[in-house]
Amino acid sequence: MFVLDAHGHPLDPCHPARARRLLAAGRAVVHRHTPFVIRLKDRSVADSVVTGVQVGIDPGSKHTGLAVFTDHNGSRNGRYAIQLDHRGALIRDRLASRAALRRGRRSRNLRHRAPRFLNRTKPKGWLAPSLRHRVETTMSWVARLTRWAPVTTVHVEKVSFDTHALSAGKPLEGVEYQQGTLAGYEVREYLLAKWGRACAYCGASGVPLNLDHIHPRSRGGSDRISNLTLACIGCNQTKNATPVQEFLKDRPALLTRVLRQAKAPLRDAAAVNATRWALWQALKAIGLPVHTASGGRTKWNRSRTGAAKSHTLDALHVGDLDTVTTWPSTVLVAKATGRGTYARTRPDRYGFPRLRLPRTKHVKGFATGDLVRATVPTGKNTGVHTGRVAVRTTGSFNITTRHGTVQGIHHRHVRLLQRADGYGYTTHPETRHRAAFPPPPEGGGLHAEGIR
Repeated sequence: MFVLDAHGHPLDPCHPARARRLLAAGRAVVHRHTPFVIRLKDRSVADSVVTGVQVGIDPGSKHTGLAVFTDHNGSRNGRYAIQLDHRGALIRDRLASRAALRRGRRSRNLRHRAPRFLNRTKPKGWLAPSLRHRVETTMSWVARLTRWAPVTTVHVEKVSFDTHALSAGKPLEGVEYQQGTLAGYEVREYLLAKWGRACAYCGASGVPLNLDHIHPRSRGGSDRISNLTLACIGCNQTKNATPVQEFLKDRPALLTRVLRQAKAPLRDAAAVNATRWALWQALKAIGLPVHTASGGRTKWNRSRTGAAKSHTLDALHVGDLDTVTTWPSTVLVAKATGRGTYARTRPDRYGFPRLRLPRTKHVKGFATGDLVRATVPTGKNTGVHTGRVAVRTTGSFNITTRHGTVQGIHHRHVRLLQRADGYGYTTHPETRHRAAFPPPPEGGGLHAEGIR
């Protein structure tokens, strides 16, 4: 649990059992419900020994993992895990819809407005709104963590994979690069992202995948990225040393797709890497030491510690480390929901107002998005429901919990836990162990089975 002193300055996090004892003894009060933060009434930073914590960040397109941990000589102990769910896809879809509506209005027989888009220029470092949203929400949570915990260092994945380590070029630094171990992991991470973590020949996913040479090595094929793909064990054994043209001679459409995709670069690499670079630059501006690493190194760290694949465990394994002793058993999921809309109407299929929304946001002391707990004694909704509330002027609210939406709860059964902050909160258990797939051999080994 996060702990603040009497003046609101962060102290080292404590165990939940200790937080309960402090609250029961009257020495602390609840500062925030989710994430749970307590404030001590009889302690200040000057009277405490603060060792500090570190934060690991695993940026992603749909989810970003955040891990708060302590580090003692390369041994990490996970203290808190947060999975941040972005809404970039929703932003992209709404912008595309807006653009389509504007194009439609310009083509209709309406009052003409001269186009103004030709004189618009994008500033240096411009990101699309859906990408900028990921950077800003991540930075918002880093700022929150620095307010609730004494953060001393930030670790972040700067790129998904190290492009220097994808080829047998000049080694960068460290014995791992010289021996090729990290290079093998960078290649695997690149191919998993490029081929969608599925077999290129049968489309199987969620199974152990082998690295397959499109043009077999026994027939002069190379280890270049453009000659590598993913194949399940069955397809890999069936293809063996057969040229892909002969192996897929009965499926010409699939052959064309495999050859085209093999030569094409990873489509999302530029956008993802641009977002990570923008996040790195924003993190440097906050004044904390920022250490960077690649996604391939994170995967290599997980293989050594036996951790499963998840966003929060990736965040815990970012950067240079020796081992990870423990990690939290529960993950807090913070889903970006926004803070409402300025629109006061709902349109019909033709764009005309269908109904009008109320001008006031607060009903019976509650607003849509507030975190509440409803205790319903009788009726079809009997039980305790915790989640985000959607208010109605009738006083009958809807509450969205981790199990779904419960409708028609009277306001007198509802108790406020936390005001809306633009996120919906749920929890889920952390994956404890990695699936039983054989690790790649030491020394790089581009032909190992069981990558995932």
